[in-house]
Amino acid sequence: MNEQLNTFIQVAESGSFSKAAEKLFVSPTAVMKQINLLEKHIGVPLLIRTNHGVELTEAGKSFNKDAALFLRNFQEAVLRIRQGTLGSQHEIRVGTSILNPCKVLLDLWNEISDQYPQFKIKIVHFEDDAYTLPATYRTIGKHFDFIVGPYLTEDWEDYLRFNKLGSYRFCFAVSRSHRLASKKTLSVKDLYGEKLAVVKGGKSAVIDGIRDFLIMNHPKIKIKDVPRLYDIDVFNRCEQSDTVLLTLDAWVDIHPSLVTIPSDLDFKIPYGLLYPLNPSENVNQFLEIINEM
Repeated sequence: MNEQLNTFIQVAESGSFSKAAEKLFVSPTAVMKQINLLEKHIGVPLLIRTNHGVELTEAGKSFNKDAALFLRNFQEAVLRIRQGTLGSQHEIRVGTSILNPCKVLLDLWNEISDQYPQFKIKIVHFEDDAYTLPATYRTIGKHFDFIVGPYLTEDWEDYLRFNKLGSYRFCFAVSRSHRLASKKTLSVKDLYGEKLAVVKGGKSAVIDGIRDFLIMNHPKIKIKDVPRLYDIDVFNRCEQSDTVLLTLDAWVDIHPSLVTIPSDLDFKIPYGLLYPLNPSENVNQFLEIINEM
């Protein structure tokens, strides 16, 4: 109705569909469509179409006197509603980092955000530092409500919850100068004679399963255990030492000097939303909305 009223006012002032279209930066056909919809809604003709332009009918003249007031009242009502909604907005704080980007969640939310104007997303940056990450995860809920990332260790079960959104596949990353860097895919046997860095920053049944599988079935691979969480320094060290890194397909663009290559490992790790053990009501509502998708 807002668009129809505004179009009618411009046509009444201009006396022409084409002139009104120029003012509104739309086509004359679009202007005529809006006028036709308005007349259909009201139930009486408002304009007389002629070869020289348009003229107001008696009903159109009467309606024109009130149209500007209708439009102003409509716009003010919309503004009041929006201001009331903004006043009751709930801020959802989402942590983001290089290894835990929040894009997955934002892409989901952007599809439906118009339906839930009461929620507002705030992005909070944190560092991927293996020595401070445990504290970051233990205090989730303090600085942010969600972190989006892979579920890399069962140690987190004591102080956060996990809501699965999907799974990542395991890959191998090598330096661009490595002998395997040109391969499109890597089989486990391609790593015979190589050092493979396996990051173990906590209890992970999936990563432990990969490590045990390789030790038992492929002893020609030299496993190098990394007793920390994934961080940028792990990627740097592997690139500098020419060590192969067990990594995830989600991290394909993490390091410009490393090439991430799909593997034939039949292992996946879940990724999703990490959130507090005792989430607020707003966080629970937001989570329900995401899960309904």
